[in-house]
Amino acid sequence: MKHAVSCAFIALSLASALSLAAPSQDLTLERIMADPDWIGAPVRDSYWSVDGRSVYYTQKRTGSQLTDLHEVSLSDGKDQIVKLEEMAKSDGPPQFDASGKRAAFVRHGDVFVRDGAAVRQVSRGLAPAEQLQFSGDGKLLSFRVMNDWYVHDLASGLTARAAVLMTEKDPNGEQDPDDLRDVQLRTFSTLKRMHDEKQAAHEEDLKASRLDATRSAAPFYLGEVEIQGTSLSPDARWLLVVTTPKSAAKGREGQLTRYVTESGYEEFEKERTRVGRNTPAPQSVWLLDIGSHLVHQLKTDELPGIHEDPLKAVRQENAVHHPWVKAQSPDAGKARGVWVLSDDPEIHNPSVAWSRDAKSLAFAVYSIDNKDRWIASVDFTHFTLNVEDRLSDEAWVNYDIFNDYGWLNDNRTLWFQSEKSGYGHLYLKKPGEAATALTHGDFEVSQPVLSPDGHMFYVLANAKAPYSYDVYRLSVGGGNLERVTNLEGVAHFELEERGRQLLVQYSNSYIPTQLAVVPADGKGKARELTDTRSDQYKAISWIKPEIVQISSTHVNRPIFGKLYRDPAAAGGTTHPAVLFVHGAGYLQDVHLSYPYYFREQMFNNMLAHKGYVVLDIDYRASMGYGRDWRTAIYRQMGHPELEDLLDAKQWLVANAKADPARFGMYGGSYGGFMTLMALFRAPGEFKAGAALRPVTDWWQYNEQYTAAILNDPKIDPIAYEQSSPIEFASAFKDHLLICHGVIDDNVLFEDSMRLYERLIELHKDNFSMSPYPLDRHGFVNADSWLDEYKRIYRLFEAELDHP
Repeated sequence: MKHAVSCAFIALSLASALSLAAPSQDLTLERIMADPDWIGAPVRDSYWSVDGRSVYYTQKRTGSQLTDLHEVSLSDGKDQIVKLEEMAKSDGPPQFDASGKRAAFVRHGDVFVRDGAAVRQVSRGLAPAEQLQFSGDGKLLSFRVMNDWYVHDLASGLTARAAVLMTEKDPNGEQDPDDLRDVQLRTFSTLKRMHDEKQAAHEEDLKASRLDATRSAAPFYLGEVEIQGTSLSPDARWLLVVTTPKSAAKGREGQLTRYVTESGYEEFEKERTRVGRNTPAPQSVWLLDIGSHLVHQLKTDELPGIHEDPLKAVRQENAVHHPWVKAQSPDAGKARGVWVLSDDPEIHNPSVAWSRDAKSLAFAVYSIDNKDRWIASVDFTHFTLNVEDRLSDEAWVNYDIFNDYGWLNDNRTLWFQSEKSGYGHLYLKKPGEAATALTHGDFEVSQPVLSPDGHMFYVLANAKAPYSYDVYRLSVGGGNLERVTNLEGVAHFELEERGRQLLVQYSNSYIPTQLAVVPADGKGKARELTDTRSDQYKAISWIKPEIVQISSTHVNRPIFGKLYRDPAAAGGTTHPAVLFVHGAGYLQDVHLSYPYYFREQMFNNMLAHKGYVVLDIDYRASMGYGRDWRTAIYRQMGHPELEDLLDAKQWLVANAKADPARFGMYGGSYGGFMTLMALFRAPGEFKAGAALRPVTDWWQYNEQYTAAILNDPKIDPIAYEQSSPIEFASAFKDHLLICHGVIDDNVLFEDSMRLYERLIELHKDNFSMSPYPLDRHGFVNADSWLDEYKRIYRLFEAELDHP
């Protein structure tokens, strides 16, 4: 399916509620950068009640960091805050059993079961519980606390640990060969008798644990390892455990310094390790038979392609220019290291997928070099892996999204997501048979949800246009996508357990996330449940951003952008222009939803009313446009994106009366990085730029993100040299403002300090830096936001020759 977009630009239609009288020309930086409570806090964490008669959501409390739980009755639409004394009567996000009549949920970290009107508390005082699941017969409820699993017998009310995991050698297990010990046992009969009695007692204890259900389970000794993740089968028989060696190198950590402190003294905290200094340790996968107390290793060294070296050509290229890089892998011919589950909170870990009857198991295996992802099922007879899908990418496999998978209600058919077509789509596969694509086209599908009856999939897709997201559905047997919502700014949805309605989180350009209920068959209108905006915010008339398509001079695809301009603003025949560059790299900012950069959007409004034209583009690397757009930056970060920014500049000159001599740009994080690349690699194109919390040298960033795009720096230093702004600083000649939070634990403050020193040594002029002592990567202090944007605005006013 092709996107239904044919015109050069399309004006967005906003909700009529936005067309109010107050002039947004009166917007000030003080208002824009104030605590966003003045806008009205958006809806968060929404879910259905167990009986489906109401919905819950959380909302930040005005003037506080505390949150309130709200309940909205669907019968009358009444929205009320759940009082503390009423909290015990409320539900948490429910997990239903196979019958759909009983549900479990977590409230304040503890587990509860609701059966009709009756509520039973299952746990109290443990660490927060996660991953609730019922057994197929509905008799057991299990849940995870850290890496431990607990099983609750619904008939007896007993809760016990499923298995005790010990990360040490078994003191009663088989011992390493020792000649001296053998001599002792052969020489001294008393020692031999004591040894044999101890071993016999241990074996008797193990046998008793297996046969006597009232006893605590005997521990599993896993050896000198660290546990990275666990998953229990719904029937509580099998436990999947993922480990790394305790001896794995951790990498050197830096020290982050806090200068403004309550104590009055400098304080320190550990920083993350840098890329190439903490290469992830290979993981091992174990399947524990809890009833038989047996351990089986699920070996990954026979996965197809696991012995290949996809970086061979990269090594050889680098070895020519950097003699310390080896042209041949030191592990040539050996199986590549893999990971299955990560303890890195920034990584999306798809759940290990058990069928409801616990007889089918699938999980994803990723190569540490980021080139392969295998989805494997488990042969429970031979304890081997069967590869159901292999996705290889010469750049890197997308680990952010398009990695969900699970089983249909028949317990034998696997569904999964993949970018194999060039776009994220949904597939079905019976083990041993070829996969079938359920969705097709130049668009992306995510958040697949199987209906309770197992007949339909519900997905989030931008099938209408790259910037328009709605819920669609399709039969598990295939067929056309049916559009269920017509909101164009859906971010998330929850299917009600009976499969009749969807609870939808949606927004638009100037409306923060709200809730609506929509018929699941798509045959009725959305019923809006919330509007959390303040009256002050609703009274402002905003500029309608225009979605524009910019012809690329480098690829045969358009660049999508969001244009802000005010036809009524004074400013002569041509205008100064500003490019806003979104962060994260792999993020989409040209859409019909409320932007992550809502402050920047208001700032863009202010600039437009003062005579600027402002453009925000989804440069190559952005989300929402498929695999080729995403991976265009492989080994050359900052190059394709700059080409797109320069095309955007020429488009503004030709279509929006922008003065080519009066261009500025700004952005944070990846946007700050791109501001530096534009000023350093295209001097004279942009007269002024503000780089906020920018990456200046990719050698200083983290492992998971950076090594995926640029490979390991010990293997591919060329990629780092051609992707780091600090390498191009000698060409700088325009005007630069750097702003950075001193306690930034993402892009470290050292990044900006190193570039600042480099510019000093290069004897450069017209650059400055503003540090913010009490802010991290995402500013939280309104004073810092205001100071930062006052400086940006003064930079543009001074250097873009604005009247």
